Amino acid sequence: MVAAASVVVALGTATGMLSALDGRGGSDEARPGLVSGSPSPDSLPVVPSASEPAVPSAAAPPSAKVSTSPSRRKASPGSTKARTTTATRLYRYPSSQVLDWVQDNPRDWRADVIESRIADRPAAVWFADYAPATITSRVRAVTSGGAAQDRVPVVVAYAIPDRDCGGASQGGAPDLGAYDAWIDRFAAGLGSGEVVVVLEPDSIAQSECLSDARRADRFASLARAGRVLKAANPEARVYYDAGHSGWRPVAQQAALLKQAGAASAASSDGIFSNVSNFHTTAAETAYDRQILDALDGPPGLGAVIDTSRNGNGAPPDGEWCDPAGRKIGRAPTTDTGEPMIDAYLWVKLPGESDGCKGTPGTFSPSYAYDLASP
Repeated sequence: MVAAASVVVALGTATGMLSALDGRGGSDEARPGLVSGSPSPDSLPVVPSASEPAVPSAAAPPSAKVSTSPSRRKASPGSTKARTTTATRLYRYPSSQVLDWVQDNPRDWRADVIESRIADRPAAVWFADYAPATITSRVRAVTSGGAAQDRVPVVVAYAIPDRDCGGASQGGAPDLGAYDAWIDRFAAGLGSGEVVVVLEPDSIAQSECLSDARRADRFASLARAGRVLKAANPEARVYYDAGHSGWRPVAQQAALLKQAGAASAASSDGIFSNVSNFHTTAAETAYDRQILDALDGPPGLGAVIDTSRNGNGAPPDGEWCDPAGRKIGRAPTTDTGEPMIDAYLWVKLPGESDGCKGTPGTFSPSYAYDLASP
């Protein structure tokens, strides 16, 4: 994957990134890896546990009602009134590589920092394997778990054909017809409660490897996917790939997003940016607001930003593979206090390697400690 991309990388085998790959939870990273085997229908998803930033968590007290539905009125970038939300509680799925490591290494000198600043934080759950027979039950395991705790899960659909332009995270459904059927089954697991869907990282920003005709077909499938997800669960909030502030110019990215359905209320609640990348929250906020303005969509479109590893911003040399000197960013929350920014999320689980500090998708305690240490 090119340096400009979101760096959603993964190598094959069930090691790291996937959301519900085996019942033990060893494959859940906040960044797609190639999916290997699929679990039995009752297998639970492997979800990245949580992530924490350099700032305190904004989790609401247990008595608070969970909601990620901000006011549907669109605020302008200059507005002093932020989009509002009734609560800030996101769901932490109870299985991940980092949780396994903490449980297996309680006496390790890094364990307290990794547990308190990464493992105890809510993070996205990735579904990156093409396993249509089990996808519904695995998505349902996450959404029902969130509903049981009155918390909002974040799930990542990552099975578009030709994903990652043949890079380290290549894979996905065999063709768009199969992908459409997979999305139907994914949607069937969303339940009826609030859920955030990060739809296909890199599918729009990194579509230059496709011919014009194939890109148009992909974008038609993405628009359909949004409609299917929202029809299956009206409480689902679906976000589309905006890349990040160091990638495509605003006008160009907005034009691609429009073609993929991101400006339609029937399929979209807005955009996501910075997945598996390092750009600062301030840079992403400014970029996302410009994208949203350029989309000129219905009132209420917003953005979510991956803040899992952006505490020190992007490396000056553009390195994307486990770069040194990075830190965790702001804690996951739906209460950003920023107009048009719906949430800060930990989509990429800190500590799971891009491929330089270990096999892509595997958990590296030394890397996790470096990211989480003060």
